[in-house]
Amino acid sequence: MFTITEFLHEEVKPALGCTEPGAVALAVARACEQLSARAERLEVVVSDNIFKNGIAVGVPGTDGARGNEIAAALAVFCGHSAYSLEVLKDATPDDLRKARAFIDDGKLTLTANGQGGVYVKAKAYAGGETGTAVIEQTHGNITLVKKNDTVVFEAVPSCDSATPKTTEKNASVSIPDQVKTMGFEELVALADRLSPEDVDYVWRGIEMNLRISDFGFDHEVGLGLGRTIRTSAGANYSTDLAAQVKAISAAASDARMAGVALPVMSSAGSGNHGITAILPVYVVGAAHQKSREEIARAVAYSHLATSFVKSRMGRLSPVCGCAVAAGAGAAAGIVNVLGGTDAQAQKAMELVLGNITGMLCDGAKESCALKVGTGATEAFYAAQIALAGGGMAVSQGVVDVNSFTRTAENAARLNREGMKDVDHTIIDIITHRCVS
Repeated sequence: MFTITEFLHEEVKPALGCTEPGAVALAVARACEQLSARAERLEVVVSDNIFKNGIAVGVPGTDGARGNEIAAALAVFCGHSAYSLEVLKDATPDDLRKARAFIDDGKLTLTANGQGGVYVKAKAYAGGETGTAVIEQTHGNITLVKKNDTVVFEAVPSCDSATPKTTEKNASVSIPDQVKTMGFEELVALADRLSPEDVDYVWRGIEMNLRISDFGFDHEVGLGLGRTIRTSAGANYSTDLAAQVKAISAAASDARMAGVALPVMSSAGSGNHGITAILPVYVVGAAHQKSREEIARAVAYSHLATSFVKSRMGRLSPVCGCAVAAGAGAAAGIVNVLGGTDAQAQKAMELVLGNITGMLCDGAKESCALKVGTGATEAFYAAQIALAGGGMAVSQGVVDVNSFTRTAENAARLNREGMKDVDHTIIDIITHRCVS
């Protein structure tokens, strides 16, 4: 059993830019670090999910460039694997110029392998040397590193960690895999065990995500959804909590999807999940003048509830996790910050899952702000219904009112079985659109 501190440091981490290009850049950086000279050529293979999510999203430090390829090429010139998912934070305009030339000269190939989940394999070449790095299961989890044909590091696919995992058969089970076996009440009870240091860490994430939200309000980035919502609310904005929840969350996603070079605090491996899981809970807690500790506990509760759903759906999936999983988590967090019970939190999550389960993930891009905004808003209203004693009275759709665990598993089954061909269709659409 893990502690809340271990959970936070494994599942709630800073990320610079979209985590899919970030994972590509991280694998490339680690592969290049095995060479004694600058890489002359790169071969990168990614899962369908990584390919889809990274193809059209802005990459920080690139002056508006998009996609996995520019992230991979940049990592050749400025990537540092020690930075984990902030691997490209030292990028300069000169690095960008060199990266563009690297691509234009045909030195990079990047292909999808037809598989789902998180997978990146980068192989770098320089002279007679090769360096290889593989990422599996979670975005920052490097499981294999080779210098030429010699394995220099190997780990079982597990949760992202600074501590290398062993290859023994009884190696420790990842936190997402442990979450998948836990009951809801058992999991969210961890939020009551925050240390002062944990509170500080949670607030670091709140402040990080508020900072990028402010940037989205102050600059013309992405769709400008956050600014549009705030402007449309007019004089009522200061008292309209639903508008604030949606606007502040959307503004953060506006900036992040545009490739603004500011980190966000992620949740369950995704920055947009982190935006949705954190900001609505903070906005409601602050509006109700809750204490620093109460808000931190509720945000931690939201992260845990998000993980409860996400661990069953999978790290990357055809369903939009930032709206569905993190939206459900945020609903639970709002219930918690307003003094509700675990039962009410589950009722709120049921409402979100019964509402927007099935929302497609068609790749990371500016329109993710719309989905983040939807998840945040539906979380807010679902929490209000649950706190008033409402909720679904009988089982319907994916919702099983007799067991929230079965509800989460039903939503996951819909995602896993009912939508199993969606990613292939989306990738075919994207690929043919890019060719044409």
